Amino acid sequence: MTGSTAGAAIAGLGMTELGKVYGRSPRRLAADAVRRAVADAGLSLADLDGLLVSHGTSGSPGVELAAALGLRDLRLLTQMNAFGATAGAMVAYAAMSVLSGAASTVACVFADAPLRPRRSAGSAYQRDAAEWYGYGGMTAALGFRSVNAFYALAARRHMLRYGTTSEQLGAIAVSTRQWAARNPLAQMREPITLADHQNSRWVAEPLHLLDCCLVSNGAVAVVVTGADRARDLAQPPVHLWGWGQGHPGHRRERGSDFGLTTGAAVSGPIAMKMAGVSVDDIDVCQIYDCYTYTVLVSLEDYGFCPKGEGGPFVASGVLGPGGALPTNTGGGQLSGYYMWGMTPLSEAVIQARGHGGDRQVPRNDVILVSGNGGVLDHHSTLIVSPHPKGA
Repeated sequence: MTGSTAGAAIAGLGMTELGKVYGRSPRRLAADAVRRAVADAGLSLADLDGLLVSHGTSGSPGVELAAALGLRDLRLLTQMNAFGATAGAMVAYAAMSVLSGAASTVACVFADAPLRPRRSAGSAYQRDAAEWYGYGGMTAALGFRSVNAFYALAARRHMLRYGTTSEQLGAIAVSTRQWAARNPLAQMREPITLADHQNSRWVAEPLHLLDCCLVSNGAVAVVVTGADRARDLAQPPVHLWGWGQGHPGHRRERGSDFGLTTGAAVSGPIAMKMAGVSVDDIDVCQIYDCYTYTVLVSLEDYGFCPKGEGGPFVASGVLGPGGALPTNTGGGQLSGYYMWGMTPLSEAVIQARGHGGDRQVPRNDVILVSGNGGVLDHHSTLIVSPHPKGA
């Protein structure tokens, strides 16, 4: 088998119902998303020779998904996990496999179903007390029992170092909801104001409820193949220009950069260099937004504004409809749906195809896709475009 000489591209996108979708296991949701992505590309399951799987909170689905789909003679099959950075890593792995000839047509899928009827969304991510041991037990005794608390600590460090304010974080929540109002798939479409943000209850100070992402059930899949092949398929190809990862390994201790920098500072330059672009060339950003603060610090680390100036930058209106840097145009994870790194990736595909409807941006030549995992521990970056690389 020879690899693609024209690059790699996303040829199919499959999305199940998202949000409060009950009664379906992550494996069933994943299988549905893969089938939809394959059909979207105008292919059949028999055309797949690669499958990459990312699971959510339950640990399912795994590689057994291939058997559930009836896939045979695969050249590539594995489960990957870098938390919210996994989607970008899967697509990069799929692209490298296509370019090398290790596989020709690879499905990448994420599925999760943490929501339960008559249970709060927050309970989906609670950890059992038995899991707290060693250093984790010490932090738990101090009240750090959830990821919310650690992101609150990260945001507070930035506030103390640079003067970032809660109102500036609120500007991100407001602009993201403005985009969600234009997306029929978004879970939260009711407009909000900065006052609504400020009046929403504390989750972990300085983070309000409207600083925090949704919890969703569902699945999203994409199909990656050679760009030359994708040109002849059912949908406009979304070309993969560049990719990169960054895993800073910050320790949460005095004197570290925890909360102040992310892996975007490494993965961004790698991906942009591969793509042959700079931040000045980026038309649209799809930034992983598990919290408003994640957007702010990622934009700084990508170089869209100097370090420490993220607050004034996001408060200027640059991210919302009509802004100079449209960001999270589907409502992101704050207001759209929470499918880990597949949330920004799916919206990037929609925008690159020109299928955004009321939210379609006027310029979509170069789109940056950002994935974040852990508590700013892992990062992946993709640069995608509706045009072949070098065009």
